[in-house]
Amino acid sequence: MHTQNITSTWQNIINYFFPVFTAPTKEIFAALVAGWVLCTARRTITGMIRFSELFIHRPHDAFHRFFCDARWSIAELWRLLAIMLIEKFYPTGTIELDLDDTLFHRPGRKVSGASNWRDPVRSISSIVYAHGLNLIVLTLRIYPPWAGEPIALPVNMRVRLKDGPSHIDLAESLIVEIASLMPNRRFICHCDGFYTALIDRNLPRTHLITRMRKDAIIFELPPKKQKTGPGRKRIRGEILPKPMVLADSIRQFKLVNTLERGRKRKRLVWSRQVIWYHVSKRPVMLVISKDPAGKEKDDFFVTTDLNLKPFQVVSHFAGRWSIENTFKNTKQLLGGQQPQTFKRQGPERAAAMSFWLYSAVWLWYLENKSLWEMLPKLPWYRHKANPSFADALASLRRELWKERINCMFDNHIAFENILKSIIMALSYAA
Repeated sequence: MHTQNITSTWQNIINYFFPVFTAPTKEIFAALVAGWVLCTARRTITGMIRFSELFIHRPHDAFHRFFCDARWSIAELWRLLAIMLIEKFYPTGTIELDLDDTLFHRPGRKVSGASNWRDPVRSISSIVYAHGLNLIVLTLRIYPPWAGEPIALPVNMRVRLKDGPSHIDLAESLIVEIASLMPNRRFICHCDGFYTALIDRNLPRTHLITRMRKDAIIFELPPKKQKTGPGRKRIRGEILPKPMVLADSIRQFKLVNTLERGRKRKRLVWSRQVIWYHVSKRPVMLVISKDPAGKEKDDFFVTTDLNLKPFQVVSHFAGRWSIENTFKNTKQLLGGQQPQTFKRQGPERAAAMSFWLYSAVWLWYLENKSLWEMLPKLPWYRHKANPSFADALASLRRELWKERINCMFDNHIAFENILKSIIMALSYAA
């Protein structure tokens, strides 16, 4: 594939989102995204516009106003992205989602929407709090053509405020919103044990797979034949042992093959429909998973889809780790926490744009087969089989620089400007 075709694919992705912005703002959007990708320094606003082609022609204030004051809608940006990705990767079948929250560190007392929150990364032996934005993120799980671990592409996001709706309420709104975009499609959402309360929410055409507490109080299903007479019908049966007790007492586990993060594993599984009364009055399926070698701790999963096989539940939930990779890559490789915008909508929009850019880069990379088929082999990493987000981002940077350098031979002024950009990129590289 020629360089011109590769870069035009990226431009087509950018153009697809132009209807979200006004005529002058869409130029700022395209330039800021290019600067964000090419930036080798901290992703502050001024750091990114150094690599923008509009840097010479536009005042820097226009770039700062893009996040805090410009007229564009985050909801519309997410809507177009979700429709684009679903049509591309899920033309048919059940749409797989992942849900989790993360903390974007934003120091300063005047950062709009920021508060003190528990930092899950540093809270190991004791609870550690940090100041920043608490973000609930919904991602679309895709399975890349090179197999391996799934990829979680962000399709929507909410900021949790101290005096606003809870995590569960915001998570429910994210799922309801994406389900409304595809009224004839079914969804399955994977989330950690913190979001088990979603089981009792009325999620349209959406099933959940999550963890169950090992000390959860569970019951048998109510008996089918109940005596007639006064009083309401029973909604639960006899109490069952707690899951951790069940795991030790069951002797009829089934050995199955699972696919966990792109790798085949063997697991001992057992399942049963139960009533988790303190969470939901509806039946759910409990799945207990054991390591045949006895080295790993037992896992307890629960799903609202009673038709799933136990090995499917275990495999599906294992793929949830892809959203953790999304958080890590967005923070470390895209600098999602670094834009210095503090007022009004600025912090939320900057965080949303970093997640949007993560999805856009992966989409571009997956559409250019020639790039990931010819993954370069490094002498110190000869056995690397699958590309990472770092490879996708490096490929996009390489192609954008090639395009700029090829253009400079026809224009002397462009040559000087691009040469300045290259020197600046090298001088500010970390």
